[in-house]
Amino acid sequence: MAFNQAERQGACFALCAYTIWGLAPLYFKSVGAVDPLEIIAHRVTWSAALLVGILALLGKLKELRIEGKTLGLLMVSTTLLACNWFIFVFAVLNGQIIETSLGYFINPLVSVFLGLLFLGERLRSTQWIALAIALTGVLIQLVFLGKIPLISLALALSFGFYGLIRKRMNLPSVSGLTIETLLPLPFALGYLAYRHQMGNLAFSNGSFNLDLLLMLGGAITAMPLLFFASAVVRLSLTAVGIFQYLAPSLALMLAIFFFDEPFSMVQLISFVFVWISIVIFTAEAFHHHRAPPPAH
Repeated sequence: MAFNQAERQGACFALCAYTIWGLAPLYFKSVGAVDPLEIIAHRVTWSAALLVGILALLGKLKELRIEGKTLGLLMVSTTLLACNWFIFVFAVLNGQIIETSLGYFINPLVSVFLGLLFLGERLRSTQWIALAIALTGVLIQLVFLGKIPLISLALALSFGFYGLIRKRMNLPSVSGLTIETLLPLPFALGYLAYRHQMGNLAFSNGSFNLDLLLMLGGAITAMPLLFFASAVVRLSLTAVGIFQYLAPSLALMLAIFFFDEPFSMVQLISFVFVWISIVIFTAEAFHHHRAPPPAH
């Protein structure tokens, strides 16, 4: 199976993005004493500053002039991204890293399904079987735990739609992501000003190390998204989906072995179904791409 230069670059970008995302709970636990909304506000503020600086260094500030339909799509992608950020931070700070892990295991399959619905991509019979097995894994939690893994599904759907919209826009990576952080910036700054006025702002009122960590949130936020945006325009949604297994695997290991989150037998069985679907889907994808094209 041969890869062209763009695909190799996309693979490197995807690998970097998902490694950072997989280890992200370590960062958010380190700022866990801060209000989740303030953490999000700092992510927006410092990532916007970082990205505008990158564009200025590249001499590409002109690319921020986006109008019409593209601006509307960016507003939608920004909303999805903000929702995804809040859900993830909330889950990590409330000891639900395992559920975020399940969400990002499901996410590649959601991306495939969205490609079917909106991009005209067709699923082969084996892929349908893989999706059905993954759905069974989710339903197991509903039946035996009496609840739907809402955090998992919300993360998978919000990021799946985000990736779909970014792929449809096909914008330059840096400028598109910069606009996505600039759009909510007034709200972020307003919230920080409000907390300062109320005397509840953690930034500049705590330790110097905490201030540095909150500022670091800009890089933790922007860099993997920049890598992801660069990968998604170079690879198919299917190929991007394969790399996504790295992030939830790292997060799951952190949750169980580092943060000691409880992992029940029902959850294990649910994960096993999802893992089986991933193995089937990945093996089928590699077999399909390596197979010679039909003769005409």
